[in-house]
Parts: sequence; structure tokens; C-alpha cells
Amino acid sequence: MQKLIITLALALSSLSSTVLSNELSSTAPANAKVYFISPVDGQTVPENFTVTFGLNGMGVAPAGIDKKNTGHHHILIDTDTLPDMHASLPATDKIKHFGGGQTETQLTLSPGKHTLQLVLGNYLHIPHNKPVISNKITITVK
Repeated sequence: MQKLIITLALALSSLSSTVLSNELSSTAPANAKVYFISPVDGQTVPENFTVTFGLNGMGVAPAGIDKKNTGHHHILIDTDTLPDMHASLPATDKIKHFGGGQTETQLTLSPGKHTLQLVLGNYLHIPHNKPVISNKITITVK
């Protein structure tokens, strides 16, 4: 009986957080596109380099500002799979947040091959409903 109660509680908790995040997600225009201006796929860069973000079909707004058709950037570094697209993106060493509305940053990475990918998040860091995600690029750090 106790196992059944715990299972039901976990299921309801999971369902309620999914419903809540769906209510808090924002809709992106169909033509919205996020991309890297620099570096470009296949580029060789120094250990400390500039990353410039591009965005079409939407505007940039800082986290916390709930304005239609806007969002802010997140960079995924060396990720094999996308994070949960229905929840607030966590801040980790592989997911960098630019909640101030930045469109450029300096990254420092170790020498070798790395992948970068952009994900636009809404005012709560939740990816839009249809997520706005760039192509993954591969760079080589010297």
C-alpha cells in the first residue's frame, strides 16, 4: 500500500510540474531562428574567443521580462542530448545562461574539439513552444 501511495505521489508531482511548465512556456513565431554569427562550424579558435549570437524572427529580452516574441540566449557546450525542453534550463558548466539579454560573450575552453549549440529561453529560462534551437557547430580550440 505504501509503495502504491509513493508511486501515485510521484506520478502526480511529475504531471503537475509538466502542466505548470507548459502553462509557463511561451510560443515562438514559426519563422524564428537562432544561430551563431561567430565562430562558424569547423573554425579553429584560441582558448579564449568571442561568440556572437544571431536571432531572426524574434527579439532579445532579459530573463524576467515577459514580452511576446522575445527570449534570451543559452549556449550548450559539449552536450550529447538536449536538456528537457519543457522545463527551465539549468545553469551548469555545459549550459551557460545569458539572462541579461547579451548577444555576445567570451568563452574559454580547453584545447581540442568542442560542440556549441544555442537555445532560446523565455523570461523563465524555459525553451519556447516550438523550441528555437540552432544547428550544433563543432570548433577546434588550439
